Amino acid sequence: MRATTTALLIAALAPAVTGCAARQRFLERVHGAAPASASASASSSRTSTQRPPAGTVLSDGMVVTGLTALPAPDGAPARAGTGTGTGIATAMPSAAPARGAAVPPGMQFLYGSGEAVALDMQAYMLLNDLMFARSSGAQVGHDERSVVLAPGATLDRPDYLPCGDKPLAVVFDIDETALLNLGYEANDARTGQPYDPARWDRWEKTGADAVAATPGMLEARAVANASHVTFVFNSNRSAANAAATAQALDKAGIGPAVHGDTLWLQGDEGGGSGKDARRAAIARKYCVIALVGDQLGDFSDLFNPAGATPVARRALAGGKAIKTNWGHGWFILPNPVYGTALKGGMDDVFPADTRWTDPEGAK
Repeated sequence: MRATTTALLIAALAPAVTGCAARQRFLERVHGAAPASASASASSSRTSTQRPPAGTVLSDGMVVTGLTALPAPDGAPARAGTGTGTGIATAMPSAAPARGAAVPPGMQFLYGSGEAVALDMQAYMLLNDLMFARSSGAQVGHDERSVVLAPGATLDRPDYLPCGDKPLAVVFDIDETALLNLGYEANDARTGQPYDPARWDRWEKTGADAVAATPGMLEARAVANASHVTFVFNSNRSAANAAATAQALDKAGIGPAVHGDTLWLQGDEGGGSGKDARRAAIARKYCVIALVGDQLGDFSDLFNPAGATPVARRALAGGKAIKTNWGHGWFILPNPVYGTALKGGMDDVFPADTRWTDPEGAK
């Protein structure tokens, strides 16, 4: 505890170069102090001819996944195993000819591409920097500011809830933010079924073995633990399935989560799918220094006014008063598979003043 505190103080008080060095030493200690299931040495895992056990932390901070492959094109889900996979630390199998149903492009990107891993890691590395800095500041007596909008605030005139001396926390969405729903999406790709609330409910209740932590999530959990930052989850999963959702988070290695304290679900405070009432309830107990999600509603319900067009929502997200929140307390992850981002016809996405006609005409 004393060593961790010393590192935090060094980073907060020393010049920039020294602070970077202290931060690196701190992160090395964090990853070296992973749970027992992730404590095998990096050197032995790299030199052995055997695949390191799931949960092994390698020298670059990557954690060996329990998965042996991403979901197969025929929809057979790769098992999440112990749920400790955050990056692909071992070589992936050679690409095989596609079998069964075609995988939709959005799923190919989110669940199958290295680019998606890089984007997730990029967001979570920025979050790690913020947690480290804000925890350092709190320990030397700096006043911390919440990133949860206060009641009555607007996106043009934002105001934020006070923190006082509340403990620091980061609030996460769950699906495709903290967890990748590999089993459910593989089943979707294979069967081509439209969204069915009853089928999703069955997934919430029974899918804990077929999820994986999003790349970067376990590293962020380790930094949070060492920085005395609490992880809180705010999801539109059903409150009736709270125990099963907590189990899924545990199996992915990012629990525990306690319903009503560090786990908030649809049917809790405020009811409905809007998350502002739940965010306010969380902020009554915690100083929320970061929000992480894959939809604008994970940051404020003000992004989803009734009847808002894609053009209007783009303008809201890039508004002058709040645009600097992105990457500085608000962290959004890619999700081209489902949600509020996947809307808009030709005129919404490509307004008339952006059109171009090839002077050579169609060939």
